[in-house]
Amino acid sequence: MKPAEDAAVREKAAAAQTEWYDPMSPPAPAPQQQPAVEAAAGTSPSVSSDARPLRVYADGIYDLFHFGHARALEQAKKSFPNTYLLVGCCSDEITHMYKGKTVMTEDERYESLRHCKWVDEVIPDAPWVINQEFIDKHNIDYVAHDALPYADTSGTANDVYEFVKAIGKFKETKRTEGISTSDIIMRILKDYNQYIMRNLTRGYSRKDLGVSYVKEKQLRVNMGISKLREKVKEHQEKFHSAAKIAGSNPVEWMENADRWIVGFLEKFEEGCHMMETAIKDRIQEGLKRQGRSESNLSGEDSDS
Repeated sequence: MKPAEDAAVREKAAAAQTEWYDPMSPPAPAPQQQPAVEAAAGTSPSVSSDARPLRVYADGIYDLFHFGHARALEQAKKSFPNTYLLVGCCSDEITHMYKGKTVMTEDERYESLRHCKWVDEVIPDAPWVINQEFIDKHNIDYVAHDALPYADTSGTANDVYEFVKAIGKFKETKRTEGISTSDIIMRILKDYNQYIMRNLTRGYSRKDLGVSYVKEKQLRVNMGISKLREKVKEHQEKFHSAAKIAGSNPVEWMENADRWIVGFLEKFEEGCHMMETAIKDRIQEGLKRQGRSESNLSGEDSDS
């Protein structure tokens, strides 16, 4: 067989082994096996090799899916030797009502969970509080979550997991310290200006980012100053190196050069500040004129 034909055969064989799938398609049903052997109350059931997997349920919002989420799901998956992990994810509607706005949409959060290797099945539009009807519907053996009280803002109970704890179906997992969705959002807010500038330089408009005209100009000026400072620092280092190589006494000359550079930067920043103030004044004056025009028009309408 020729090399070209051999490569074509290998490529065809590899394509035949590839399984293409719709990532939003429903997961396969849980395998039907013999039920797990029940144990006395308060103890974990033993699982024989031919028993069906214990169905463990873990729920949450899973916004900006991170390794803290993944570790919690790993613990839930490894709760028993043979576990089928169902993960419930609340919809946008219920999350915004009881917790607040999310960064990712519900479909994005569902899809993130489907790509986590510990998850066997994703249950979309999960309830905020689990009840017996939901447990029976999905044949849930245990509910996995960290043991910290999770306030039920819906008003159903003091703790979201109060019911499953009371009936002995709660399986504790441990939180990963130092990482949470709120922490990630706080990092973005802390360096807000830097992320705005990054996206402006990548082609996003100020309207896309919800930034005012004045704010955009201010950020661009600040970015220009930062770049100028970097260039000045680079040239200062070159001057020092050149003076050392020349073997002369460069102290007085270098002090004068540094003083000139600092003075230039101060004047440049002062000019930028004056420009920014002038832009703000013009915008405010324009808004005042617009307000007076609208007021005059409304007065004419009332007279008529």
